[in-house]
Amino acid sequence: MKYTTLNEYLKSRFGCKVYKLAIDGGFTCPNRDGTLGIEGCIFCSRGGSGDFASDRKLSITEQLEQGKALVSKKIKDGKYIAYFQAFTNTYAPPSELKEKYLEAVNSPDIVALSIATRPDCLGEEVLAVLDEINKIKPVFVELGLQTIHEKTAKYIRRAYPLEAYDSAIKELHKIGINVVTHLIIGLPGESESDILKSVKYVCKKTDGIKLQLLHVLEGTDLADEYRAGKFETLTLDEYAQIIRKCVEIIPERVVIHRFTGDGAKKDLIAPLWSADKKTVLNRINAELAKK
Repeated sequence: MKYTTLNEYLKSRFGCKVYKLAIDGGFTCPNRDGTLGIEGCIFCSRGGSGDFASDRKLSITEQLEQGKALVSKKIKDGKYIAYFQAFTNTYAPPSELKEKYLEAVNSPDIVALSIATRPDCLGEEVLAVLDEINKIKPVFVELGLQTIHEKTAKYIRRAYPLEAYDSAIKELHKIGINVVTHLIIGLPGESESDILKSVKYVCKKTDGIKLQLLHVLEGTDLADEYRAGKFETLTLDEYAQIIRKCVEIIPERVVIHRFTGDGAKKDLIAPLWSADKKTVLNRINAELAKK
């Protein structure tokens, strides 16, 4: 089975090992500040899915330096991607976005910028800023789609239609931005067939894909649903088998940025097996190695 991993892609593009440094730009989300809602997505943690990012009280430069220090034993003279991870990282005045993005790419050992956001937060002025930064250093925009199915989207309170994703992809590609699409595997009510339909759909449009295991985290409304017995999470074997089927339909041109993900252990309710990242990756790799 042939597929392209993020590590392979980055080594090919930048000529060396590249690490992502998660930072918190101090942004919020229209699904939290009252513009679209106040509760956020049903699965979203208190940190806005940026639980491994640095402290937002620090400057962008300070956060990057802190991140480098944490991986210093793993990498020497390496290169990094500045990853705006927490909340919606294009949801601010364009002038503020530009200032923070420029601060992030200013360091010579930062080779690219990665920005996690919502498809409905990419207006003309924001796109103009992204276009400008992309001419300085490569920009990856990560879109949190999670599913193509409107019934599930309503349940998770995504608060935008699939058409917003389609439009965002089109506009980002017009200015040469590399797009990465997030999908969650194991959302309540979705069958294996539903998951594969989402994968097939986005692979016709996106440059990269992140396959994310559904985590139930403390402090989320999803946790209340889980404790009420309204759904079950996947087993490790079920997840590995679904990942294999996903990879089988992902074309080589689409870079697989992630096969899974791990929530903060202090907040993890289920599935508890996901806390052992090494075992999880070994099981997935074993499944992918099968003929």
